[in-house]
Amino acid sequence: MNDLPPITTEAEYQAALRELDRYYDSEPEPGTPDAERFETMQSQVEAFETDRFHAKTPAQQQPPKRR
Repeated sequence: MNDLPPITTEAEYQAALRELDRYYDSEPEPGTPDAERFETMQSQVEAFETDRFHAKTPAQQQPPKRR
């Protein structure tokens, strides 16, 4: 597995998106180090987006208080 650090900042996120664009243009051969890096980066981008951009699920939200 690639030892890529997790994405924690907007700058790292943008850099990862630029790198992934290169892979999307020419997807690496499965089983190669580039393919492993591609998959790892995809997972890290998805995790960052989930943490940063997705709203909480209804179960995580507080119900409105009634008066």
